Amino acid sequence: MSELIKKQLTDAKSLMDKAIDHCDNELGKIRAGKASPSMLDGVMVDYYGSPTPLSQVGSVNTPDAKTIVVQPWEKSLLGAIEKAIMEANLGVNPQNDGVIIRINVPPLTEERRRDLVKKAKAEAENGKIAIRNIRKDINEKIRKLKTEGVSEDEMKTGEAEVQKLVDGYISKIDSLTDAKEKDIMTV
Repeated sequence: MSELIKKQLTDAKSLMDKAIDHCDNELGKIRAGKASPSMLDGVMVDYYGSPTPLSQVGSVNTPDAKTIVVQPWEKSLLGAIEKAIMEANLGVNPQNDGVIIRINVPPLTEERRRDLVKKAKAEAENGKIAIRNIRKDINEKIRKLKTEGVSEDEMKTGEAEVQKLVDGYISKIDSLTDAKEKDIMTV
């Protein structure tokens, strides 16, 4: 196989790794009934006029499976953090006691669990679409290598290798989704 095609395969692999990481990250944000600091990853706090990730303005801990505690580095941020959590629409109600913010994570209903599974499957489908788009782009690049003297056989071999990568990465996404679905449905 030519070096040009090997480079395209390496590029494809690194792009697909990023797509898997993104998908895994998005699945991690879906709560599964247990309190987790990652539930607050997307929360942005108004910190002196600029939106700042919650993790950069305070510590986020889970003292037990049903509670998240946010301790701001500055006491003056309590109100802003509480407001940001409410605006994030996470289905939780922050309680400000003047020192820390405590969030009780309610147990999930069966209907809510099914909704979360649907959300997880939608995220997985987005990941698969990203993988397929990478395949399309890399295959186009491989076809353009014909002008640089790459033979038809080498291009076919390159495309077959890309397809093997795609199949492997899509099965990784499926296994991530299955694990998340099992986690969500476990009471």
